[in-house]
Amino acid sequence: MARFSYLVLSALAVLGANAASSVLDLIPANFDDVVLKSNKPALVEFFAPWCGHCKSLAPVYEELAQNFDFAKDKVSIAKVDADAEKDLGRRFGVQGFPTLKWFDGKSDTPEDYKGGRDLESLSSFIVEKTGLKGKAKKVAPSAVEMLTDKTFETEIGGEKDVLVAFTAPWCGHCKSLAPIWETVAKDFVGEPNVVIAKVDAEAENSKATAQNQGVKSYPTIKYFPKGSTTPEPYEGGRTEQAILVYMNEKAGTHRMAGGLLDENAGLIPDLDTIIGKVTGGENLGSISEQVTKAATELKDKYAEYYVKVSDKLSKNQGYAEKELARLQGLIKKGGLAPEKIDDLTSRSNILRRFKGEEPINKGEL
Repeated sequence: MARFSYLVLSALAVLGANAASSVLDLIPANFDDVVLKSNKPALVEFFAPWCGHCKSLAPVYEELAQNFDFAKDKVSIAKVDADAEKDLGRRFGVQGFPTLKWFDGKSDTPEDYKGGRDLESLSSFIVEKTGLKGKAKKVAPSAVEMLTDKTFETEIGGEKDVLVAFTAPWCGHCKSLAPIWETVAKDFVGEPNVVIAKVDAEAENSKATAQNQGVKSYPTIKYFPKGSTTPEPYEGGRTEQAILVYMNEKAGTHRMAGGLLDENAGLIPDLDTIIGKVTGGENLGSISEQVTKAATELKDKYAEYYVKVSDKLSKNQGYAEKELARLQGLIKKGGLAPEKIDDLTSRSNILRRFKGEEPINKGEL
């Protein structure tokens, strides 16, 4: 009875794990039925949770399973945690991770998979074995700009700050960086003068650029300031937050993870110094005059808003608080375009300064 309970609980655990994945999880309790006795072929990955190569393969293997999910009654894409289920690993002679084996669904003698660990190679193998063709799901357009020898020359040195990752298709570290790079590019999609880009250092139409830039290892990341063709090497962390902090500092932007603006967006330090006198008890009319005079010498688009708020406050001391509540209500209501959210966020930040509130950089919390 205890043994039966264990099997039931194990099976339920497997089902729970599969709820978020198209890859079948195999354990001793279900391996033979799914792989050996089903008359259905299966590609099985034997992996270990701590294995770096296994971690790199995981998203590719998941995509493979999703592409063949429509034919799950004809072929299985599965995996075994061979670190936890050592007996299964030993049973099939697994000596390293990841090991992929092809089972024909009729015998217990698998064929070792010796192809590449990229999606195209794995898909081709299954097509060859089964005649089934995977159905790739539609993928949203990338926010990362792929630069060629031609576009690199036109993009670099212009009016944009450009961060470029030089990569190679076979590079494991490049594959690990890819989803982070995409996320960062999406974070900056609201900044027309910031470009998060890539150069395929081995592609025919871009390898000359990589050579000209002296790229010898991958990924190599370089920052090109606006108006300059001389790069600065990026030597920071390869996390979303680290890259965000770096680019915000270099480009003068205020993006946070997720693409929203932080509480410094829209603020103009020279004008903040003047409105800081509000809490010091200086006459609001005098401050309004000072803000108006200082704003005429500034090109910042929110200088005019400082003038508007200071003028309103000189006539109605409750204006900043009421207007801030109104803007926050609009943001919380939702349904706004990203550009509108950015504008309301910047205006809200300015109103908080008029109220005497100090900005908090949420991106650093």
